[in-house]
Amino acid sequence: MDKNTLIGMLLMGAVVFGFMWLQQPSEEELAARRQQAEAQRIEAEKKAQAEEEMRMMGNMDTISVYELNVLKASMMQYGSVDSVNNAKVFNGDGVMLSLKGEELNGTIAVDGAVVAVNDLLNGKSSNPVLHNRALAKLRTELNKYVKNGAFAKYLSGTNEEVVLENGDLKVKISSKGGMITSATLKKYKAYNAPEVELFDAKTNSYNFGLNTNSQHFDTKDFYFTPVSVNDSTVIMQLDLGEGRKWGIKYTLPQNSYVVDMEVIQENMTGLIPQNIASMDFAWEQRINRHEEGKMFEEQNSGVYYKFLGGEVDYLSETTSDKESYSDKFKWVSFKNQFFSSVLIADKHFTGAKMVSTPFEKGTSLYNDYLKDVSFVSELEYSSMDAKPASFKFFFGPNLYELLEKYDDTLYPDDNLELTRLLPLGWTLFRWINEYFVIPIFDFLSKHISSAGVVILLLTLIIKLVLAPFQFKSFISQAKMRVLAPDIKALNDKYPGQENAMIRSQKTMELYSKAGANPMSGCLPMLFMMPILFAMFRFFPSCIQLRGESFLWAHDLSAPDAIVSWSAQIPFITNYFGNHISLFCLLMTVTNILYTKISMQSSSNQMPGMQWMMYLMPLMFLVFFNNYASGLSYYYFLSLLITIIESYVCRLMVSEEKVRAEMAAKSKQPKKKGWWAQKLEEAQRQQKAMMEEQQRRNHNGKGRR
Repeated sequence: MDKNTLIGMLLMGAVVFGFMWLQQPSEEELAARRQQAEAQRIEAEKKAQAEEEMRMMGNMDTISVYELNVLKASMMQYGSVDSVNNAKVFNGDGVMLSLKGEELNGTIAVDGAVVAVNDLLNGKSSNPVLHNRALAKLRTELNKYVKNGAFAKYLSGTNEEVVLENGDLKVKISSKGGMITSATLKKYKAYNAPEVELFDAKTNSYNFGLNTNSQHFDTKDFYFTPVSVNDSTVIMQLDLGEGRKWGIKYTLPQNSYVVDMEVIQENMTGLIPQNIASMDFAWEQRINRHEEGKMFEEQNSGVYYKFLGGEVDYLSETTSDKESYSDKFKWVSFKNQFFSSVLIADKHFTGAKMVSTPFEKGTSLYNDYLKDVSFVSELEYSSMDAKPASFKFFFGPNLYELLEKYDDTLYPDDNLELTRLLPLGWTLFRWINEYFVIPIFDFLSKHISSAGVVILLLTLIIKLVLAPFQFKSFISQAKMRVLAPDIKALNDKYPGQENAMIRSQKTMELYSKAGANPMSGCLPMLFMMPILFAMFRFFPSCIQLRGESFLWAHDLSAPDAIVSWSAQIPFITNYFGNHISLFCLLMTVTNILYTKISMQSSSNQMPGMQWMMYLMPLMFLVFFNNYASGLSYYYFLSLLITIIESYVCRLMVSEEKVRAEMAAKSKQPKKKGWWAQKLEEAQRQQKAMMEEQQRRNHNGKGRR
């Protein structure tokens, strides 16, 4: 491919992108479209509501005698006792009922108004629409009574919060649903808050579902009673009468990020028969944003899960994704870039439906949240077991050392692999990070307070390990520079495609006599590239860099913007961002300088292609501008040290000395190696094939 072809392809690409840019709607147009769609939706809802009201105006509903008797019977059986008035009472969602003897009283709140139950039952309401809606709400509460049976008295109550706390973690447990509504990491700060809150009541909920062949009891509907409360333990309990109890026990040990959660029960076989009982679990969360650099946090957040006795997998972190399984699972996690909530089953989950949905740019929730995620599964359950299910709830940082400790201690026989929550790269890159980079980084971090200095020392150690290979590569480059005139002479002596085989053979003979190997210069890359990719995965996962400042960078886990702007620029904002990162800029300048030095050292360059070599650093500038400043800082240091190594090697290695050594070696008899023998054999076979082809072509022309 020549220079003109490349330029033509670039121009065609520019035309295509330019056309796409011209055709895309502006932000104002997109906003106008969203406003129009919202207005149409509101108008449709108003129209439907008006039609429903017109229909209801001429049709005032009434409650039947049967429904009324069922309601009274349910209240007598399951309603709470009002000892003052000697009545059974029920307080539901806007519904307050009192039954004394056969007299039913109370109120129903609907549409900002309060309807008296007596008026409702006697048909005295002046507003048919309000009457019908109040009656519908009453029927809903009646259905709750019928459905929940002995649990019905806990459909209403007062929400209480119990706090369990240690030095690392603070959790709030609500009596409504008996669930954890808040989990706060006390030692970590969010970008917009003094503490990292993984759970909150508005964005997180989970519940257990008890099932029979005819009933379903959902724990999120019930108001539990806190009992056995102390500094580290609480039981959220439902006392169902006649010695029947069902509850959830929470325990938070000291110096731990793990909350023990146990389902406990007594004498439940009378309510939930053993042979037709089952229990399921549902968990949904709107993942909160905690980091200033949203791009990385968004790309490294989502749903992770561990198959029982199998591998760790995850839903797509960049697009909407969902999966359904019939397999057994050990744990499921809703994770952020640096923090995770992990629910680990003592036994296992059976089957699962999981969904992850990221928020689109421009939506009202985009800036504050990352994704909507959910997990639904089934649990082994027996109404006869005192503890039918138990779990460990991990709320904590994605710190490799910490996760590794819990891997070894929580369920040592199950191989939890919680460290897989850190996206450290594919197998080879992960090994480099786990067995080389992380141990060195952790060791240095324990003795040095500055994260920037730790990265510098880590870079020096890596470069020191690679130094012998780098020196060998430089020697190989020096040999190739010495041989460059001889290779050019061979190319001039045997020009054209017809002499390609001879030219290649003569060149290999020249390399062999001189003891040079053009491939040896690539040897350091075999070691350097896996490390470069490993570091590319390590830095965005390294929580130790979070909030750590160095020089002008106030957070090494986020971009170090020295210039920022708020205007939305097409293409530039989406790919480059609204800032310029200084470490990324320094990395780019150093990369250009290194490219220039490499081109000067190379003896084999394609004419007219040098400018392509300078294009890559500029592409890296665009690509890394939004990345963690710690990563750009590492690449900058690595390139700078490589340049210094190149100059040191040039001072240490004389080309005249290399030429003399090569001349002396060329005079020595050289035993052909395995690779040389194979190459010569391949060349002979290729030459024979070419001669046979030429002979056939000649014979064909003779017959014509």
